[in-house]
Amino acid sequence: MQIFPAIDLRGGQVVRLCQGDYDRETVYGTDPCAQAREFISAGARYLHVVDLDGARDGTLANFDSIAAIAKQGGLTIEVGGGIRTEERVRRYLDLGVGRCILGTIAVKDFDFTARMAQTYGDQIAVGVDARDGYVAVNGWKELSREKGVDFCRRLRDAGVRTVIYTDISRDGAGRGTNLELYEELVQIEGLDVTASGGVGTLEELRRLEEMGIRAAILGKALYDGRLDLRTVVEEVGAC
Repeated sequence: MQIFPAIDLRGGQVVRLCQGDYDRETVYGTDPCAQAREFISAGARYLHVVDLDGARDGTLANFDSIAAIAKQGGLTIEVGGGIRTEERVRRYLDLGVGRCILGTIAVKDFDFTARMAQTYGDQIAVGVDARDGYVAVNGWKELSREKGVDFCRRLRDAGVRTVIYTDISRDGAGRGTNLELYEELVQIEGLDVTASGGVGTLEELRRLEEMGIRAAILGKALYDGRLDLRTVVEEVGAC
């Protein structure tokens, strides 16, 4: 299973939000590049980066920080947050980013999402963030009327190959991840699923790997010391 340590950026700083609440923020560092190097030294090969400012208001407030991380090399990077046009997809790919994650736009302009998936293939993923089972958009502030699992099936049918699914209620809450949900998602044939939100133990990672989950994103559990990245990479990480 691929392991993606996460760097969430807000105002150029490395932060974590609790359950997507911008008013419940913890700052973990002021140098995103240094954080990326720390992950590399622990054996990481992949990195998940989210521009929280972009997710909320569509700006490129953290573009320079992401560009600096990409320029360092050493990691296959996926980036999300405010990617709502093909021009922005191209800007990130031109930096050397391996994959762009579409979020809000995937719900609000499904045709665009399908076109990006057909054009860029594996360089496009969709982040499906759900609260109470329904897809949330605009930095998790608004709920759509579509259930997350149904949306994943529709994305698969449109040619999307990778979905990063977050149960918002578990994200940053220290309550563990939603294993039952991922057991359901992994049954969607032809779709690679990345688990995100609440993953906090090696046992959970082993369970996810056993059920066939392609990748997992680790955030707060790394920053607060509940998980050691080097141990995770050695025990469940894959190329």
